Amino acid sequence: MKNKATAIITTTMGILLAFAGFEHGLFEALQGYKPTGSNFISAIGKEMQWWVHGSEDAFTLIPNYLITGICAMCVSIMIMIWSIFCLNKRNSTTIFLLLFILLVLVGGGIGFIPFFIVTWAYATRMNKPLNRWKRWLKPKMRNNIAFLRPYALAATAICWLIAIEIAIFGYVPGVNNPDFKLGICWSFLFIALLLLNVSYISGFAYDIDKQTSKE
Repeated sequence: MKNKATAIITTTMGILLAFAGFEHGLFEALQGYKPTGSNFISAIGKEMQWWVHGSEDAFTLIPNYLITGICAMCVSIMIMIWSIFCLNKRNSTTIFLLLFILLVLVGGGIGFIPFFIVTWAYATRMNKPLNRWKRWLKPKMRNNIAFLRPYALAATAICWLIAIEIAIFGYVPGVNNPDFKLGICWSFLFIALLLLNVSYISGFAYDIDKQTSKE
């Protein structure tokens, strides 16, 4: 693996995003062996929702809640395993992307689509020399941003998990308006997406410096 920082970020995001797919699948399975009635479904049934916007929307090609949920959980576990153990394999990023597309199609949710696309796009550089990024990230800039990678990644994870908590439980301290809560949830998702880009760019800066030091 040429770019270890990039790989660590990809592994972390793969696990975080797959966790969201797993919880969608769990709630779908809890709805039992009954027809979905539509390809667009609520992962959390009305009788289980904690708040008015806590439906966890999803898409599925499988017309049964229980089977959809089981498939979503299985694919999520496959993504976690792949993210931890298989990113150094040939065509690993292509399989990474295909697994997430499959997860979307079996009820794993839709909110993480921008995240896994961005993650996949950056992950394709894991075994590349990053020559183009080396031209864009000058030595002084690399020195200034490389240290950000663990902090930006940690902040990304925190924002992502807070957004999931709000999406499911609707708990925001001191806030009662459900529409305002939903806005906060989407704000955390947007911030997480921005921080994900910061994580990768600072990771690239770190990896470039490591490559340069070996030349």
